[in-house]
Amino acid sequence: MKLQRHGAIACLALTAVLGLSACGSDNNESSTPSASGSAAADCATGTVSGYGSSAQKNAMGEWIKAYQQKCAGLTINYEPSGSGAGIESFIAGTADFAGSDSALKPEEKTKADARCAGGQAVDLPMVTGPIAVAYNLQGVEGLQLKPATIAKIFTGKITKWDDPAIKADNPDAKLPSTAISTVHRNDASGTTDNFTNFLSKTAEADWTLGKAKEWKAPGGTGQKGSDGVTNFVKSTPGSITYTELSFAENAGVGMAKIQNGAGEFAELTPENAGKAVAGAKVVGQGDDLALSIDYNTKAAGAYPLVLVTYEIACTKGLPADKAKAVNGFLTYTASTEGQQALTELGYAPLPESVRTKVADVVSKLS
Repeated sequence: MKLQRHGAIACLALTAVLGLSACGSDNNESSTPSASGSAAADCATGTVSGYGSSAQKNAMGEWIKAYQQKCAGLTINYEPSGSGAGIESFIAGTADFAGSDSALKPEEKTKADARCAGGQAVDLPMVTGPIAVAYNLQGVEGLQLKPATIAKIFTGKITKWDDPAIKADNPDAKLPSTAISTVHRNDASGTTDNFTNFLSKTAEADWTLGKAKEWKAPGGTGQKGSDGVTNFVKSTPGSITYTELSFAENAGVGMAKIQNGAGEFAELTPENAGKAVAGAKVVGQGDDLALSIDYNTKAAGAYPLVLVTYEIACTKGLPADKAKAVNGFLTYTASTEGQQALTELGYAPLPESVRTKVADVVSKLS
């Protein structure tokens, strides 16, 4: 991806706790991009810290690197500790903002609001992260799976790759009798929350475990983080997992086409994922922009298994220097420039109808 360079090339480093921080250039221009992608001279200085979603780790890395080139006096740390841990850190006051693959639950919202003295905590959709059903099966490309088939695989009802249900989804494929090894997240995960929500809405008869950040199905192997499950599949023939598109692409593993509400087996592309998010409804109140995604979308070509990763921030309540820094950084991430920077990383930009709402709320953070 090509980015405009100002002065020396900015660097991005993984800290000892896997936090992402960038160091800026020697550029003396102080600028913060507006929601439309233009720049205004209003950079903060100091350090801000975010914790949470590992699904948005690659997006955060790119954003931090680019933003540091614009605002060299600000250091932004991001630790991909998982959505559950990120929310806990935000509530505890150790995170200035949090990343989560699902909106705050009512009980979390109450605690998060209490942390934001004089304001409230808001869910800001920021990253469209298509969830891949990633697999490692030599000789099988373009695997197609119905939601019901996926549910049966991850509940242990289907244990062999040549099971009749998988054959029915793939009538032209030569499927081996290899045993299926399922892999799931063993940490509190927004990706798990979205994946199980998808199955509960599209395969009710075969997935009766509901939605949750913690994996509840029996069997399988647990791994920590998106990196953990993806790397396991990469190194384990016959395995299958759920992970974000960017991680699956980086690992070079197979990604299944998934049947949508129109009966199409849709390929996982940022464009097809964006079609699903475009039909999402805002269900949050006021400035809270929590979304409800229609996993049974019938939009032509729509890839139905998507998550939207939120940044959770205070409308008021942070110290002035922290508030200015968070406002500036999130203004960039919600800008057209910031969103377009994600397209080569396996993410889909927010639909413009959603992006403009997010940019409007971010402009009010103080």
